[in-house]
Amino acid sequence: MVSPEQVVTHMMENDLFSQWLGIKVLNVKEGYSKIKMTVRPEMINGFGIVHGGIAFSLADSAFAFACNNRNVLSVALDTAINFTKPVHVGDVLVAEAKELHNGKSTGLYHISITNQHDHVVALFKGTCFRTNKALVAQ
Repeated sequence: MVSPEQVVTHMMENDLFSQWLGIKVLNVKEGYSKIKMTVRPEMINGFGIVHGGIAFSLADSAFAFACNNRNVLSVALDTAINFTKPVHVGDVLVAEAKELHNGKSTGLYHISITNQHDHVVALFKGTCFRTNKALVAQ
């Protein structure tokens, strides 16, 4: 049996975008993940704050790690995000994904994104579709 940690390690080895973001995996267990990254200058938008796609992408990676770590290939079916505070260069963001529902064909996850001051900067909700394929060969 493949562990949640092994699945996420496999995912990170092949996820060049999460690597580019500088994501570090802090904790993984079935239906759960916690990851972090530090915001860099090239992530700034035209308003002088971090592009919303950065927080979205961090949350999306946490979502992917949480919904796939039982070694059942799952893909995003629906996602939504609310931005609650601006993000700035140098901020350290932590995304924590918690499973709300683990069904046979779908899963529902809530991801909170906080900064180094423990302020919530965004809230993300994702629904995944589960395939019948293993992510990591056993």
